[in-house]
Amino acid sequence: MLFYSRKLRSLVAFELKRGEFKPEYTGKLNFYLAALDKYVKLPDENPSIGIILCKSKNEEIVQLSFSDTSKPMGVATYRTSKELPARLREALPDMEDLKKLI
Repeated sequence: MLFYSRKLRSLVAFELKRGEFKPEYTGKLNFYLAALDKYVKLPDENPSIGIILCKSKNEEIVQLSFSDTSKPMGVATYRTSKELPARLREALPDMEDLKKLI
């Protein structure tokens, strides 16, 4: 997923992974960021940022994986749930309203 942070004036690439963080994800993300900076980023924008979202991570493996990269990248974890939290359920239209829009 690709976003733009107006505050940072930078493209932000998110890569979602299903399982645990693997060191090879770093090289792939670095490739994506280099391509964004070369072909998409405007001259007045800051370098692109990459975030790998994965189910779990070993902090030492993450640190070793990023130790020799020059692009700003990070790893975050996520949790899945079968039920939408109440605060989000209230903020979103219900399924019947969505069906009417389609």
